[in-house]
Amino acid sequence: METIDINNRDYGEISHTAKTLLYMKALVGIPYAREAAELMEKPGTYVADYSNKDLSFWLRTVHFEARYQSIGQLLEGTNIPNILELSSGFSFRGLETTRDANVHYIDTDLPGVISQKAKMTEDITGDGLQLKGKLEILPLNALDEAAFDEAVARFEAGPIAIVNEGLLMYLDLEEKEQLCAIIHKTLKQRGGYWITADVYIKNPPAASAMHFEDELQAFLDAQRVEEKKFDSFEAAEAFFRKCGFVVDKEAEIDYGALTAMPYLLKCIPETQLADIGKSGKIHATWRLKIAEPNR
Repeated sequence: METIDINNRDYGEISHTAKTLLYMKALVGIPYAREAAELMEKPGTYVADYSNKDLSFWLRTVHFEARYQSIGQLLEGTNIPNILELSSGFSFRGLETTRDANVHYIDTDLPGVISQKAKMTEDITGDGLQLKGKLEILPLNALDEAAFDEAVARFEAGPIAIVNEGLLMYLDLEEKEQLCAIIHKTLKQRGGYWITADVYIKNPPAASAMHFEDELQAFLDAQRVEEKKFDSFEAAEAFFRKCGFVVDKEAEIDYGALTAMPYLLKCIPETQLADIGKSGKIHATWRLKIAEPNR
C-alpha cells in the first residue's frame, strides 16, 4: 500500500467541530465537559441553554452522548493497562479514566486542539484532583507512523486499547487503510483492541430529512463526510477484515436512559420521530481485534 504524504493535507480542518461538540456534551453530564465549556467561554460566562428547541441540535446531542458512552462500555472489563486515544478533541475521557483506574492513558489530537486541552486539564485538576492512573496529553497526527510509534513506546509493557471517535469519517479510503495498517502493526506487537466509534454508513433515502441546513452541516458537507462513510455495515466489516481485523463486540446503548433524550422528545413531532425510527441504524461502535491467521 502506498504511504500517504501527511504533509499534503491540512488535518487541522478536522478539529473544526471539537468546540461545537464540547458545548453539546456539557449539557448531558459527560465528565468535565461542563468545566471545559466554562473555561472555553472565559472571560465570559457559559450558560447551559436547555430551552433550545432546535431539533437538529438535540438529535446530534443524543447521538454524541451515546457515542461517548459506547466507548466506555466496550472498554469496560478489558482490564487493559494502556490506552491511547486518537483525535480526542475536547473530550476528557482520559481524565475521567485515570481518575478512577490505575491505567496509563495517552490522550492525543492535533497540536492546536491538544495544547488548549492540556491547559484546560491543568485548570480542572488544579484544585488537587488526585489521579489513580497516569495521564499524558500529547500532540499526534494519527497518520504519522513515526510519531504514532513514539507515543506507543511511552507505554509500559502489556496490551493496548486504541480508541477513537470522530476521525474515520474525515479520512479518504487510502487514509483509512494507512491508519488501519499502523494500528494493526501496533496491536500485533502489543496485543489488545481497537475501539472505534466511527462506523458510519451512508444515509438511506428515508433519512434525507436528517440533512440539516446549519453551520455544522455545511462543514461536514465541505469535508465530504457523507461520501467517506461506509456503504453498509457489511461493507465496513469487510473493509476491516481486509485490513486484518475482526469485530469482537458491538456497543449496545439504551437510548431511553440518555440525559439528552427527554429534551429531544420535547421538540420533535411524533410523525418525524416515527420517520427517524424507520430510517434504520446508521452508526455503530465496534471493538476490533487482530484476525486469526487462516489455517
